[in-house]
Amino acid sequence: MPASAPQPRRDTRGIVDPAELLSRVRFRRHVPAPELRPYLEHYWLIDWELPEPYASHLVPHPSVNVVFQRYGALGSPAAEASASAEVSGVGLGLFTQKLSDAGRVCGVQFRPGGFRPFAPAWPVSEWTGRRVPLAEVFPEPPPRATGADPLTAVLGPDEDHARVAALDAFLLARGPAPDPAAGQAMELVDLIRSDRSVRKVSRLAAASGLSSRSLQRLFAGHVGVGPKWVILRYRIHEALERAEAAGPPGWAALAAELGYSDQAHLVRDFTATIGVSPTSYARAVSVP
Repeated sequence: MPASAPQPRRDTRGIVDPAELLSRVRFRRHVPAPELRPYLEHYWLIDWELPEPYASHLVPHPSVNVVFQRYGALGSPAAEASASAEVSGVGLGLFTQKLSDAGRVCGVQFRPGGFRPFAPAWPVSEWTGRRVPLAEVFPEPPPRATGADPLTAVLGPDEDHARVAALDAFLLARGPAPDPAAGQAMELVDLIRSDRSVRKVSRLAAASGLSSRSLQRLFAGHVGVGPKWVILRYRIHEALERAEAAGPPGWAALAAELGYSDQAHLVRDFTATIGVSPTSYARAVSVP
């Protein structure tokens, strides 16, 4: 691949105990077709064969995902496996998925704000906290869609490039529709993610030139959750990543850095989201 070719993100933000997950599954990310890159974070592919069940945990990004999945018994032919596809709206809490036997998942992670151009009939908040069968969001095959059904086209090939090509074809046949508001929503979420000074909705409203009410409407329609929720979620992602680093951080200093009023507030948010305190989590992931 040329040095100038785009690369997918390599971080593990949002994955709880990523080292444990990556020791059990084959996890890869791929870049979509150029026409889709303004709207997507990446494609993510997972395959596994597990003699013992394993529960994976994720603190979801403020993103919609389209997920094609296949589950079957170890050693059984793929034709005997159970396959399905769904739209997974922004997850509000900790997402837990039990993995067992053999499986394959091919997912599309949209940029926050990037899904609406592919399903413009509904506000993205319609899918928040829900996992909806794909046909409910895309009820009819588009006129220019051709070839195998999406489940077969995406999940059938063993080669990554063929799965990526099938995902490209699926999305390009369904959009994106022109939507300037989607671009604005994506830019504002990127600002929250990259600029730690954006700690309050009032600061984001001032940066965007929108009123707080207009900002809320934009986020409900195109992101699926409010701007305050996005700010808090990215705080937890960073705290989770820092807790996984070599040696736990100074929690009081990290709380101040992330814009919390005090350490106790960070601890409460972290514990409510992950299920354990930051100190307990840092201790658990440091055990070899």
